[in-house]
Amino acid sequence: MIMQGLLIFDMDGVLVDVTGSYRQTVIQTVKHFTGIEVTNQDIQALKNRGGSNNDWDLAVEMICANGGSPDRDEVIAAFRRIYLGENCNGLISQERWLAGDGLLARLAERWRLALFTGRERWEALHTLAKFAPQAVFDPVIGMEDVAREKPDPDGLFKILRETEHSEAYYIGDTMDDCRAALAAGVPFVGVAGPDNPLREDLRARFQQEGAFAVVSDLSELERTLP
Repeated sequence: MIMQGLLIFDMDGVLVDVTGSYRQTVIQTVKHFTGIEVTNQDIQALKNRGGSNNDWDLAVEMICANGGSPDRDEVIAAFRRIYLGENCNGLISQERWLAGDGLLARLAERWRLALFTGRERWEALHTLAKFAPQAVFDPVIGMEDVAREKPDPDGLFKILRETEHSEAYYIGDTMDDCRAALAAGVPFVGVAGPDNPLREDLRARFQQEGAFAVVSDLSELERTLP
């Protein structure tokens, strides 16, 4: 039996467009606590800097930068109300699936698929069930499954230990994804999408950090991977 290669995906900004969900939730949460409306470009600048993988903590940082002094638990509660709503009818309902046209099924013919996301695991599984019920990601590693979040490579090491594979790649869209991959010794494929307001800056940062490749969207994966 020939051992398969392993593709480990991030979720937000890679499999799912979160411009109208997580990004908008950060904007609304900051406005709730400060009255100031930050922009997606402001958020992207912090993502490009790195150290902003957790959107709860990103919202806290942006609130403090705009004059607030919030309690973290209060910020998380407000964030969750905006994002999840009741029975997931909040901004999570505005998400758009990016891995269309049978891409995952074709990749799964050659590769084992896994997921390492900063989301809570239940939420990642909810999103997969909604958009890609036939896709098999195994294992799925979420926020609660790691002792240290990205850019720490803890989640990647966990996946590598749990799987048999001939080679592995991590596909992500932030500097924290890139740094986690490099710390784990895993080649990184960066996604710098056309709607990213700081796309060229992100692309350059990925290349400077030693990314294996940088793509505009997942449709380029098949001709990028060996």
